[in-house]
Amino acid sequence: MFESMRIGFHLPQTGQHAHNYDKLPGYAQALEELGAHSLWVSDRILAPVHPTVGYAGTDTIPEAFHSVLDPLALLAAIGSVTSRVQIGTNVLIAPWYPPILLARALTTIDVITHGRLVVGMGTGWSPEEYQAAGVPMNQRGSRLDECLDILTRYWTDNPVEYQGKHWTIPATYVELKPVRRPPVYLAAFAPSSFARTGRRADGWMPAIMPSADYDTTFLTQSLAAIRAEAEKAGRNPHAIDAIVRVNPKPGYTIDDILTTMTRIHDKAGIDHLYLDVNAIAESHDHALDLARQVFQRLT
Repeated sequence: MFESMRIGFHLPQTGQHAHNYDKLPGYAQALEELGAHSLWVSDRILAPVHPTVGYAGTDTIPEAFHSVLDPLALLAAIGSVTSRVQIGTNVLIAPWYPPILLARALTTIDVITHGRLVVGMGTGWSPEEYQAAGVPMNQRGSRLDECLDILTRYWTDNPVEYQGKHWTIPATYVELKPVRRPPVYLAAFAPSSFARTGRRADGWMPAIMPSADYDTTFLTQSLAAIRAEAEKAGRNPHAIDAIVRVNPKPGYTIDDILTTMTRIHDKAGIDHLYLDVNAIAESHDHALDLARQVFQRLT
């Protein structure tokens, strides 16, 4: 139906899925054979017993977050057993990580996958996670900016040297580079983050919840704002891409999901979408069945 639509899937990474890793390599290979364009992981380090801020506008943390596989280790593992499909983070909470270590890990994953890595980054929402990572949450924006600076230098310069507010890198030889510079996408939901995305990123990574009457206004207006910021910065606004994460809750129907994906493609002009199956799939087999239904109806 939609030859131009690129369809991806989030790897089953949380909750009971995390306890059944042995099934994940076969699942990823089956999705690649099915024709999936991309496979994704996300980033959680805590499930606070008494959260200051809950998940997705609630006052609680989903039980699934009690068990989470590490995103970078998972990407390396899945990247090594696939050969074509793009793999990516949506999103990695960049301020938690020393950028020099993150640069090394991301470069390694890109080398392992022969240049298939897509890097999605954000700043997160959980004060407890920042506390556990030993990072002041009120520095998240400036730390993300410095992380982007360091990644750019790590992937292009040799020697690499950096002096910033949060990190200093003495001049060092970095001869191992990615197969190609991984595209960097940013999660953004406010004017300041739209501006950063327009100035600095290759694209935008929003997450939405599907519904039978999903309204694409937020997507179209936000992407227009990001592209306007790109133009202000002297960049080509039309080069700013978008990848949408479709994030259903239990009880959502496959029709709700497919209707939403179709509407985003048709009305927002976004052709790369992926389905997060973690909350709705009962098993890896169920997740694969959902993927087959998506492909049967959309391709």
